[in-house]
Amino acid sequence: MTTDSTVPVRLRGVSKRYGSTTAVSELDLDVAAAEVLALLGPNGAGKTTTVEMCEGFIKPDAGSIEILGLDPVTDNAKVRERIGVMLQGGGGYPAARAGEMLNLVAAYAANPLDPQWLLDTLGLTEAARTTYRRLSGGQQQRLALSCALAREPKVVLADEPTSQLDDASAGLVLESLKVLVERGVPVAVASHDDRLTALADRVVRMDSGRVA
Repeated sequence: MTTDSTVPVRLRGVSKRYGSTTAVSELDLDVAAAEVLALLGPNGAGKTTTVEMCEGFIKPDAGSIEILGLDPVTDNAKVRERIGVMLQGGGGYPAARAGEMLNLVAAYAANPLDPQWLLDTLGLTEAARTTYRRLSGGQQQRLALSCALAREPKVVLADEPTSQLDDASAGLVLESLKVLVERGVPVAVASHDDRLTALADRVVRMDSGRVA
C-alpha cells in the first residue's frame, strides 16, 4: 500500500458484502487533520460497517483503508495504539465503577489525558464511584467517550456517540469532541442524529452503502 500519513483517514474504493447484501459499495472518503466528519444516514446505510472497517474490526472485501498511513487490518496493533474508539452501546464492564474503568484505560497509555479532567469535562465526577450497570444511558455514553479519549489518540472514531441522549447530555459529548479538534485531532462520527451537523466541519450522507 502507498501510504499518506498527512491525511489521517483515507478510504479508496472500499466495499463490504455480507452474502448477497452489499453493506458498503466503492466508498471514497477522507478525514483531514483537525476536522470533524459526520457520517450520517438511516439505519442500514453502511455507516457502522465503514467505521468498523476503519477500526480494523472488519476486513473490507475490496479497496484500501489508511489510518495515519497504516492499514487497520495488517497493522492493527499499531493502529489501535494511535486511535480512540467509541463503540455503539458503550461496551463497559457491568460491575466496574466508572472511575475505575477510566483509570484502567489511562494506565495503558504512554501519555494519557488526566482521568479526573475527563470526568469533570464530561460531567461524570459525581458518578465516578457508580458501577457501569447503574449509570444512566447518557452517563454510559459519556463514559465510553471518556475511555476513547483517555489515551489522547491521534484519531477518534465514534459510532452513534449521541444515541438516545437528551440535548444536555448530547451537548456535553459534542463539546468534548470540539476540545479534541482544538488539539488537532480528527474525528469521524457515524450517526443518524442530525444534531451532529452543528458540530461537523463536513457532513457526508450515506444511503445503501454509498455516498448520497
